[in-house]
Amino acid sequence: MLEKAVNEFAKLPGIGAKTAMRLVLHLLRQDTQAVEGFGQSLITLKHEVKYCSVCHNISDTELCAICADVKRDHSTVCVVENIQDVMAIENTHQYKGVYHVLGGVISPMDGVGPSDLQIQSLVDRVSEGGVSEVILALSPTMEGDTTNFYIYRKLEHSGVVMTVIARGVAQNDELQYTDEVTLGRSIVNRVAFNGRI
Repeated sequence: MLEKAVNEFAKLPGIGAKTAMRLVLHLLRQDTQAVEGFGQSLITLKHEVKYCSVCHNISDTELCAICADVKRDHSTVCVVENIQDVMAIENTHQYKGVYHVLGGVISPMDGVGPSDLQIQSLVDRVSEGGVSEVILALSPTMEGDTTNFYIYRKLEHSGVVMTVIARGVAQNDELQYTDEVTLGRSIVNRVAFNGRI
């Protein structure tokens, strides 16, 4: 029983066997009601949290709060790798547009191709009209740059302005770990994207 619980915790990212054991032992020391509440919150999370039908951000409704906000600039779409990047950019309080969450970046080494990401839904979203600018806000890694280039090629004849965040974000840094000031400045000082990596 203990070993099974440790093995389940060890499946979580960044959790090794020793940390998993510490977490399981911690839960064993808690009262039954606290542990049941913890377990129920995970089950509720899995059953009730959805993905926004427009941008693919997490939501508990069909549209996330950002897409549903009429005060946001829906003509500007910021393309990010994951939900943590949405949170990081939102924490800067510099961006007033909407998002498109790809769910990763193109990485042949990891077996991730364009069809594994939400790229086609971005192309469809742009083709529906109403989008005037697409901001490519992917991490400045080889995979991020490859994904930027792929998206650029898919949208280059769409008539939308394509920009990329300023490179105040260091090469090979993950966007979600960039400090808010640097990330905010890179959003404000974005530059035109011309398809060159």
